[in-house]
Amino acid sequence: QVQLVESGGGLVQPGGSLRLSCAVSGSIFSIAALGWYRQAPGKQRELVAAITNAGSTNYADSVKGRFTISRDNPKKMLYLQMNSLKPEDTAVYYCRLVQSRVYWGQGTQVTVSS
Repeated sequence: QVQLVESGGGLVQPGGSLRLSCAVSGSIFSIAALGWYRQAPGKQRELVAAITNAGSTNYADSVKGRFTISRDNPKKMLYLQMNSLKPEDTAVYYCRLVQSRVYWGQGTQVTVSS
């Protein structure tokens, strides 16, 4: 059974940084496609960043140059380093894994506010 558990969210001031982590179990992690999504109140869930099993990445235009997605296959971990955070980055952030089907974590709240 595949499980994803996010951590690292919290309250941060504009311009600050956070690092999100996603621990994965029950998956052949090294061949899975992974991504971070977010959902703000009243808005649809949107892609933030994705990384393939080969390490190729892509980012939403709104986070390019500020966020970095990475993965550690032996540890079965996915990360999202978020720098220069803005109030509009406030959302619940979800980890997603695709391997035969789509799996989601429970989400972690990120709030950017002074």
